[in-house]
Order: sequence, then structure tokens, then C-alpha cells
Amino acid sequence: MAELIHGLEPARVRANLEAVRAEIAAAADRAGRDPAGVEMCAATKYLPVEELGALAEAGIALVGENRAQDLEAKVAAHGDRFAWDFIGQLQSRKVKQIVPHVRVIHSLASESALGQLERHAGAARAGLEALVEVNVSGEEGKAGVAPDSLEDYLARAPIGAVVPITGLMTMPPLAEDPEASRPYFVRLRELAAAHGLPRLSMGTSQDYVVAVEEGSTIVRIGTRLYG
Repeated sequence: MAELIHGLEPARVRANLEAVRAEIAAAADRAGRDPAGVEMCAATKYLPVEELGALAEAGIALVGENRAQDLEAKVAAHGDRFAWDFIGQLQSRKVKQIVPHVRVIHSLASESALGQLERHAGAARAGLEALVEVNVSGEEGKAGVAPDSLEDYLARAPIGAVVPITGLMTMPPLAEDPEASRPYFVRLRELAAAHGLPRLSMGTSQDYVVAVEEGSTIVRIGTRLYG
């Protein structure tokens, strides 16, 4: 497990943020895209509550949290300083804690979570959207709906327009070479296009440049911002 990050300096985070934005803009340009169509979500899984102030000072506006209890604590301390997404594995028993706080859930992948979203939609933050996590790589034990099952999963979604499903997310296998992620990003883009879903949450610190080239609309960046 990674260690918590302490002692963030806003100036360092700001410099890293500017570098990431420049790389996103260059990747978007190569793909013939508008860089404004790519959101940068700062992953805060390993940041203590007290360090989030440095992100706000550095100019970060959107953060993504992995755990329901950490989300609640961080929103309580810094709620008005950021927009919040949930990017961790979505457990159905945690849905109730998550929905009042976030604008997008990136990791919808089970029937039980679908049911809990419908059940607690009345407590959700206005405008809440959900993305379906797809196990494009087919890795055993990895969360996500199988590509061949996606059409049936979307058809069974009981939540309709209450909490609309607006896109897809994936996590390719870990690899040192960012190019190794490209086929998985291409496949996710094709799946999203086939179902008319505009949002694509793909790309992390290891491969976000490739993800933008292949159509990502939200990249989830952690260590690249804080190192």
C-alpha cells in the first residue's frame, strides 16, 4: 500500500499541474481535439485531509476520492473548495454515503450498486451522473462489466434519467510503457460510441497522454501532480 503524502507545497503542485495541462493540450492537438474537452481530476486517495488545501491553492478544482469514509471527511473539511468525483470501487453498501457529495461516480459495475443508486437517488447531489466501469482487458478478479455484457447491463439499468449513465471508465493493466494502454482505450472509446455515451474516464499518471489521444474526457491524475 502506498504511503500517505505529507508536506505538499502549492507552488510545486501548481508547476506540475501546468505541465500536465500542457501535455494534455499537446495530446489533444495531435488528436484534433479541443483541450477544453478534457477534465483533469486530481486523485486524492493517499492525501490526508489537511493536505487538500495545497491543491486548492495550486488551482485544482476537481478531485476524485476512492473511499466513502475519506470522501465524507474531506468534503466536511474542504467541501466548497472543489467539485468531487468518486473514482474508487463502488460498493453497494456505500452508495448512500457517496451520492450526496459527488457530481460523477466513475465506477458503477454491479447490479446491487444500480439498485442502491435508484434507492438513494432522492439524496443525491443535483446533476449526479454515473459511468460504467468496463473490464476491457478481461483481467481475472478486476472490477468492471465485461464488454460483451455491457449492452445487457445498460438495458437493465433501472435508474433511467434519475441518475443517468453518461459514459464509461476503465483501468488497463499496469505497464511501464504507456503505449501498452492504447488498445484498451481504443476499445472503450468504441464501446462508448456504440452506445451514445459522451464521457470517457480513462488515463492515470502512467498513461494519460495516450488516453487523451484516444478520446478521454476525464483523466485521473495522482502521483504526477504530487511528485
